[in-house]
Amino acid sequence: MRVGFGYDIHKLTTGRKLILGGVEIPNLLGEEGYSDGDTLTHAIIDALLGAADLGDIGLHFPPGNKHYLNISSLTLLKKTMDLIAKAGYEIMNIDSTVIIEKPKLSPYIQSIKLKLAEVINTAAENISVKAKTKEGIGETGSGKAVEAYAVILLCRKNISRTE
Repeated sequence: MRVGFGYDIHKLTTGRKLILGGVEIPNLLGEEGYSDGDTLTHAIIDALLGAADLGDIGLHFPPGNKHYLNISSLTLLKKTMDLIAKAGYEIMNIDSTVIIEKPKLSPYIQSIKLKLAEVINTAAENISVKAKTKEGIGETGSGKAVEAYAVILLCRKNISRTE
């Protein structure tokens, strides 16, 4: 088994969509980024790549590469899953936390889990998505950014989940 940890942060700005885990969330501000800026998916991708010792998101999907301009982060996640499968791993579970002051994410958590589960090809109950605020502290707490953390447990494909 292998554990991976991922983190991402994006500035919030007008004129962009707020997308978390592939789900568009109604908000006046969205993530600034070269791709769609999906902070949660980026943290998950980094955790996956880290667990499999395959580098990081910038190595595989560098900003500035025209192929990734405004690309859906779910497409990047699918490509990452192909790398993980090629390396001989599968996901046991994901635990993630999104930190954003507004909007409240609780109405969207299940949709996020289902969207991620579809791309990752796992059951939604293998994915935990939590939402927190920073209680007004720092850049994220002042509503200028969104952060996400993810921890992933991978196992070799041949190993049973009950072992």
